[in-house]
Amino acid sequence: MPYLVEFKNVSTVGLESSPVAAALAGLRANEARYYSNKYGHVFTVSPAHEAPEVIDRVSRILKEERDIVIGSRALEATGFEVDGLRMDYVFYESGLSINVMYSIEDGGKRAVGFKLAEGMEIPEELSGFKFARQKSKLAGVIRGSYFVIKGEY
Repeated sequence: MPYLVEFKNVSTVGLESSPVAAALAGLRANEARYYSNKYGHVFTVSPAHEAPEVIDRVSRILKEERDIVIGSRALEATGFEVDGLRMDYVFYESGLSINVMYSIEDGGKRAVGFKLAEGMEIPEELSGFKFARQKSKLAGVIRGSYFVIKGEY
């Protein structure tokens, strides 16, 4: 059952098993606010078991592009199209959020983004990335990094 992510009343629904549930909920709400403000898109997520195709697509891109396998359990995922972009998000129990931005048009922007909820350590599988810090009213300090997708998916 999809869950509408609110950014005015941040909730940990679906994320309760995470040791940084409140920060991860803030991170998820931060994404919801961004898509609402920029595109008028309502950000919804589903439990991981209801969105295997999104998790499989994100996992495949990580594996094929950078030989990355995420060790944490996926809690929620969502996939949608907005402004010519295919967007996939996976929220993990560790506090990690991964998004894949994939332009539908050839030659457009295609990248994988990583965001770490406040309070989590950098996962070993992402230790080679440099993370920039960003402050968010909803999520505290978010650390983020990304890489450009070179393959076709």
